[in-house]
Amino acid sequence: MVKVIAIVGPTAVGKTELSLQLAKKLNAEIISGDSMQIYRHLNIGTAKIMPGEMQGIVHHLIDIHDYDQRFSVADFQMQATKQIKAISKRGKLPIVVGGTGFYLQSLTENLTLGNDQFDDQSLKLRQKWQQYYVEHGQTELWQRLNQIDPVAASSIPSGNVRRVIRAIEVTQKTGLPFSQQSQTKSDIDFKLIGLTTDRAILYDRINTRVDTMIGAGLEKEARWLFERNGTQFQAGKGIGYREFFKYFEHQQSFVETVAEIKKDSRHYAKRQLTWFRNKMDVDWFDIVTKQNTITEIEDACQQWL
Repeated sequence: MVKVIAIVGPTAVGKTELSLQLAKKLNAEIISGDSMQIYRHLNIGTAKIMPGEMQGIVHHLIDIHDYDQRFSVADFQMQATKQIKAISKRGKLPIVVGGTGFYLQSLTENLTLGNDQFDDQSLKLRQKWQQYYVEHGQTELWQRLNQIDPVAASSIPSGNVRRVIRAIEVTQKTGLPFSQQSQTKSDIDFKLIGLTTDRAILYDRINTRVDTMIGAGLEKEARWLFERNGTQFQAGKGIGYREFFKYFEHQQSFVETVAEIKKDSRHYAKRQLTWFRNKMDVDWFDIVTKQNTITEIEDACQQWL
């Protein structure tokens, strides 16, 4: 059985620092579980660790795609699994680090994802239901999912349009309800380490991080993406980029844009916490307020290994 540690939790809570400390202590390599850090050039807005900050630890699934390329959950699952097995074969411990809940769940639970291969049929189904959403709204779209798979509908909020469309797409493509997609046994065993802290402290840290990103040149990075028609691509939907697009189109002021990035970042952090608490079996620690120490986490991982 291949053993893997996954560090999960909201943005700005100390995952990167912890991952480096654990990697040095446990002879590990790190795999990014972040859906935006795969893109080259998008460094500031994704809070990507840079080569000079890696402290000699090998990192994977960072800077592997251009901004105009699609990267699905199934792509992540396949590539992360491949890296996990390769790292383990080298006699090292794989550590997955990231905040993208469904990406990590697809890996830890070995979800089959409806044998997801993004082909012409997938594209036509997705476009069809995206157009349905535009014409009828999120409530009607959710009702269509409820008609074909009420179990899936009960676990997916109507506001999560992308996920609702995904469930309909997989159900129609495979002929099997999304909620009944089979899971296969995996030879990978995960220990999930979750980082959290007091909500007010977390939000302050997020606001400060956004200010730091602005000072580091986030506007210039977002403009680079905007000038390449980034609004049309998956990369352009990331927080820190999509808000600036409205500023570049003279739809809001710079101050409003920064405030919106902070708000969207806080809301995303709340959703991340909700996902990990409701969907995954996580051991939680708070190293921000020093309720727990990195040494405690190291000891817990050592015992598990």
